[in-house]
Amino acid sequence: MPTAKHIIVTGGAGFIGSHLVERLLRDGKSVVVIDDLSTGALKNLAGVKGSKDLRIIKSTISGCAELGKVVDRAESIYHLAAAVGVELVIKEPVRTLQTNLHETEAILEAASRSKVPILLTSSSEVYGRSQKESFSEEDDLIIGPPTHPRWGYACSKLMDEFLAMAYAKERGLPIIIARLFNTVGPRQTGRYGMVLPRFIEAARTGKPVQVFGDGRQTRCFCYVTDAVEALVRLQNCSDAVGQIFNVGGTEEISMFALAETVIRGLGSKSKIEAVPYEKIYGPDFEDMQRRKPDVRKLKQLIGSVCATTLAKIVQLATSDKFHRV
Repeated sequence: MPTAKHIIVTGGAGFIGSHLVERLLRDGKSVVVIDDLSTGALKNLAGVKGSKDLRIIKSTISGCAELGKVVDRAESIYHLAAAVGVELVIKEPVRTLQTNLHETEAILEAASRSKVPILLTSSSEVYGRSQKESFSEEDDLIIGPPTHPRWGYACSKLMDEFLAMAYAKERGLPIIIARLFNTVGPRQTGRYGMVLPRFIEAARTGKPVQVFGDGRQTRCFCYVTDAVEALVRLQNCSDAVGQIFNVGGTEEISMFALAETVIRGLGSKSKIEAVPYEKIYGPDFEDMQRRKPDVRKLKQLIGSVCATTLAKIVQLATSDKFHRV
């Protein structure tokens, strides 16, 4: 009798991955998580611990001895395993590049043998130095020099995309790429420089809320359950195969305004402290002043999914539903 099919989630013990695993299990799916727990944690999956439909393999993708067997029995793959966070990217550039390139190649090669559909999560970082008001999937991508580690991360995610599209063209592998923009929610940690949990932890403890740079740079945030909904809908949509989609919210807020909003939401007495980038990340760090996705392509295909307002996101973020760092 044939073995029942399952869904693979690489990086499934991470912040976004764990929410995706929970969603798939609620949908009645069997899930296999492959995660080396380098940035993820088993506690993120505590809510589904013991589920008969969940299997966790503690391993890198490339080091997984049974990768071929697990992939051959999969109905689809969500590839989320990656180096995460600006702080990690700056401090460990070799690890960042090796993780993003080598592990992606390993899962693509394994999937190509049985043509198992893969949804690859990429990043808004691939838009690089672009100064456009909002970023479209068809835009040219402007990357900075190799002397700046941040652009190494951007290039590694972009190379993942090129590699995925190469497998699609040459091997017939069904590929979907989702470029995520600042996903936030429960279980996200400030340990690797993620801005919202970092602000919240400082404000909770009465410490100065450190805003890097001049604080005028703007970002858009997407609640994690909205991002997961988008990923699931894309994976289940045959018209999405072979395409790239922005996934994110479209309400912009400056980092200074975000810090003020967090402090106010928590009733904190913390002060805002402006900190030069070079003090935190060294002299070779560059940032973008704005990063807003054009999500019309996503909406046209699967509907409006990143719908949680910024006000609601901050309200949820400052509640006890968020894990403290």
